[in-house]
Amino acid sequence: MAAMGNYEDERTVSRADLAGWLRQLAHQLDSEGKIFYGAGGAVAVGDEVECELEIERDGAEISVEIEFSWTAPAAAEEDDEADEDEDEEEDEEAEGAETAEAEAAETEQADEAAKAAPAAEPSATAAPAATGTEDKPTATA
Repeated sequence: MAAMGNYEDERTVSRADLAGWLRQLAHQLDSEGKIFYGAGGAVAVGDEVECELEIERDGAEISVEIEFSWTAPAAAEEDDEADEDEDEEEDEEAEGAETAEAEAAETEQADEAAKAAPAAEPSATAAPAATGTEDKPTATA
């Protein structure tokens, strides 16, 4: 599995939807210790987490930023390396299958070409051998 890059999701939601999203995030942390994101992504949250709450006011605009950070445990890193090894093996197997399919297609094309080309066969009717008994034309005067 490739290392996780950055993920960002920005949208406008209602206050009720924001509260629901925060509850869902809290439930994920409580129950599974992971944060789920995007289409099937998840990240395990460490046992010790640094938290930052930042509230800024710029004129009429107010922003609240909540940031969590932690160091990934060594076991999680080993799992990621194992996943990467499995992905490499799957890629190699897929490449091998593609090569085998290509070779099979080439063989099939060669077989079809051989069937389509007329084969040089020995003649089934050879010229009769001269026996000396053939009628010879006679000259008439």
